[in-house]
Amino acid sequence: MDEAPEPIPVTRSVDHGTAKLLPDVDRPRAWLLTVDGAPQSYVDLDAPTHLEFEYVRRLAHVLDELAAPGQPLDVLHLGGGAMTLPRYLAATRPHSRQNVIEADRRLLALVTEALPLPDDSGIAVRAQDARMALTEAPEDSADVIVADVFGGSRVPAHLTSVEYARAADRVLRADGRYIANLADSAPFDFLRGQLANFATVFEHLALIAEPSVLRGRRFGNALLVASHAELPIAPLARRVAADAFPARVEHGAALRRLIADAVPVGDAEAVASPVPPAGAFSVG
Repeated sequence: MDEAPEPIPVTRSVDHGTAKLLPDVDRPRAWLLTVDGAPQSYVDLDAPTHLEFEYVRRLAHVLDELAAPGQPLDVLHLGGGAMTLPRYLAATRPHSRQNVIEADRRLLALVTEALPLPDDSGIAVRAQDARMALTEAPEDSADVIVADVFGGSRVPAHLTSVEYARAADRVLRADGRYIANLADSAPFDFLRGQLANFATVFEHLALIAEPSVLRGRRFGNALLVASHAELPIAPLARRVAADAFPARVEHGAALRRLIADAVPVGDAEAVASPVPPAGAFSVG
């Protein structure tokens, strides 16, 4: 029997740059998605629970701790990429209802064509601006909102205000959780403002990042988790500490010290997240 042809890279212009799908030579149906050289997603079509990126594993840890194993969730994903996390949830929590919002229409077309979703995945995909989708979403309709929205390598300004945090709160159920992938470095002006925004709206916050990022030694990802209900801090801390690149969970007094004198940021003053230093998120 003839062997399947070797997968070849795909390059396509999308709404916000140039997207590339690069095959993984070690995994037959795995692909890395980049946009303008910045890695966006990694997907193994044969193994949706394989999560290559450290920050995505941390997102999955949070999702794993939100409910009993296998319990379906209603999830709104702001930012789609190659839909790594929706695929993971469809595999680990069958019958979940997931809505994925991706602003880049041509990127969405590329992903759905080249990396099709499984049949009956429960994942609905829509091309729309994330803030607009949040504004239009029904009240109390989501157990979880996952925000992983980057225009290039920056979180857009209209997704960084206290009004945006209030819009997320309106869509979440009473015990719902908001999870966002952010990026910053010392002195954490952007991150402190985001924490101040969500502390204004939610009673419980946590921040998950590698110690080198928290100590200000390098630019990197930080996950913000917010809820009106108490967060599973201890089990989360155990999970992220056991990863190949261990992370810490900051909460309570440690977060209050980090926020310090930072104040909530309104729509009129909101700015995009900082420009990453050269090479921070690039691949060869």
